[in-house]
Amino acid sequence: MIRQIGLVSALALMTALGGCAAMNASGSDMPAVPVTATAPVDYVRDIHSHARPEIARVVHVSLDLTADFEGRTLSGTALLEVTAEPGAAEVVLDVRDLDIHAVRSNAGPLDYRLGEADPILGQALTVTLPSIQPGQRAAILIDYSTRPDAAALQWLTPQQTAGGQQPYMFSQGQAILTRTWVPTQDSPGIRQTWDARITVPSDLKVVMSGEAVGAPEAAGAGRTATRFRMTNPVPPYLIAIGVGDVAFQAIDERTGVWTEPSQLAAAHHEMIPTAAMVDAAEQLYGPYRWGRYDLLILPPSFPFGGMENPRLTFATPTIIAGDRSLVSLVAHELAHSWSGNLVTNATWADFWLNEGFTVYFENRIMEAVEGRDRALMLQSLGWGELESSLASLPPADTRLKLDLAGRDPDDGMTDVAYEKGAAFLHTIERIVGRDRFDAWLKGYFERNAFRPMTTERFLEDIRANLVTTRALEDQLMMDAWIYQPGMPSNWQPPVSTAFVPVDAAARAFFADKGPASAIPWAGWSTQERQRFLAWRPETLRDGADWLTAAQLADLEATLNLREEGNAEVLFAWLQIAVQHRYQPAVPTLEKFLTTMGRRKFVLPLFASLWAEGDWGRPIATRLYAQARPGYHPVTTGSVDAVVGRP
Repeated sequence: MIRQIGLVSALALMTALGGCAAMNASGSDMPAVPVTATAPVDYVRDIHSHARPEIARVVHVSLDLTADFEGRTLSGTALLEVTAEPGAAEVVLDVRDLDIHAVRSNAGPLDYRLGEADPILGQALTVTLPSIQPGQRAAILIDYSTRPDAAALQWLTPQQTAGGQQPYMFSQGQAILTRTWVPTQDSPGIRQTWDARITVPSDLKVVMSGEAVGAPEAAGAGRTATRFRMTNPVPPYLIAIGVGDVAFQAIDERTGVWTEPSQLAAAHHEMIPTAAMVDAAEQLYGPYRWGRYDLLILPPSFPFGGMENPRLTFATPTIIAGDRSLVSLVAHELAHSWSGNLVTNATWADFWLNEGFTVYFENRIMEAVEGRDRALMLQSLGWGELESSLASLPPADTRLKLDLAGRDPDDGMTDVAYEKGAAFLHTIERIVGRDRFDAWLKGYFERNAFRPMTTERFLEDIRANLVTTRALEDQLMMDAWIYQPGMPSNWQPPVSTAFVPVDAAARAFFADKGPASAIPWAGWSTQERQRFLAWRPETLRDGADWLTAAQLADLEATLNLREEGNAEVLFAWLQIAVQHRYQPAVPTLEKFLTTMGRRKFVLPLFASLWAEGDWGRPIATRLYAQARPGYHPVTTGSVDAVVGRP
């Protein structure tokens, strides 16, 4: 039977409103949205949302949208199921740059108003609630369309894809961009189930971060419609969509890869370790609770390394190195299935609860799959990145618990959340012992599944279930880790013995001016090569050269860095080249910046160019004008602040 919403059933409401997406995704009489039982939620104030969930909150979203590639828009309806406290008269939603055409219930039009636009938060969409009985849900149907510049969506021309024949579109909702394509309460602490019917040209394929239900159906005029559903409540930033010429190849019975057909063989070969990673993760911290774990390898403009959308991780093609050397990124996104997707930061001030836990978990997966030495190398590289961030960030931003008032939540997405958060957990593991820590962490995920988490709730949980004595509390220094800047005195940096000969080779070349031919480059892993290129003099001053032009030329030619295909290694080399104003590397830099849009690489390189003044700024301005049209808004929003908008 169809689950009741408000005073009429979802199916009856759909009929009354002329066929919106309120029916279940299969069209059968099974429950439209089976609800996963969870403990009651104590909502906290989210400064990055207009929503008031303690009064009225969205619990389910049904989308019925059509993709228009010529107009670069999605248009259709969103049916929201809302629960409310007794006497609640309205529900407040988040929207940004959406065109709202009408809002109605089964009884007719509903009054609504749009608040003043904020450049970060967008607008509040306040809707008068229809009359509902206690314990029932109101149903609100919103007719709307996105705009061509919706920040969550990137519309690619055929020329921007590998195949070159079909257009492509994908979404990126984190942190607060879902409101640019779905009118809902866009806060990580307001979990929602969802279903969708997406109509696209029949020669394109739709994938989403939910279960596909049935085969695509004819939708008239050369179009097909595909249905999806997510029955576990998720934060809205995890609702994701991709549309393009994509194909699938299975890895095993529950994992596989989607990507453009011409890239599928290489992507599948690279992602073979995924199946073993899922098994290792389950052995560590309990069952995978999302059904399938597939990957969508996106076009190069995808702004992140990966995005942990449930059932379908979105990933950059820069992880396809040919030798599976960068698959720790997959381990990271997989780990999010527990830390982030299952237990989610309630607000972006507690982003470390998503990312610090995930970096720790990622490292444990890599240890299980590739051994302790590889895990230590990854830890050590992470520590090096964190040291650089600690030196460059304001002290207040080196705390785990952040103050993001008046700021974009992207400001908190630094190595502090990732690496300092993981270092904190490694410290707890070292002091209490791995067995005790693992038992607590597995229980943490089980106790808090499908719930928003705050730093304060984390502390309550760990103090109730692991840190039960004052002596242990004093050893762990948890409050110092969370609320104070920098690294507490009980931190012990990781030491990788595998890096000892690498450091010796780096010192011999960079400091002692030895020949590049003496570097045992061919026998090194990607991580060893990254370590070598990360070497810097301890007394290096800003803007100081520490390599000669002859050394740079020797390094570039001997290591064949112009032809380097590993994005991480190439990025490390280009940072050196830019900081030394090494003109022969500019063509390599230009190709790199104009053929991929991963913010991790793009933003630091443009920042380094800009720091080089009269040499670097003209290059940055020229390259950014050329590359910007191919970047996702997540990337351009960051680089605009450095270079300026062309």
